Amino acid sequence: MLGWALTFLIIALVAAVFGFGGVASTAAGFAQICFVVFIVLFLVSTIAHALRRG
Repeated sequence: MLGWALTFLIIALVAAVFGFGGVASTAAGFAQICFVVFIVLFLVSTIAHALRRG
C-alpha cells in the first residue's frame, strides 16, 4: 500500500512539473488515500500482533 502511495506521489510530482494540474491533483488525492489506508492497516496489524502475543 505504501508503494502505491509513493507511486501516485511521483506521478503527481511529474504531472505538476509538466503542467498537468488535473492529473497532478487526482494523483495526489489517490496518494493521500493510499497513505491513510496504509497507516490504518499498519496500526490494526500492530494492535492485533500485540494482543495475540498476550
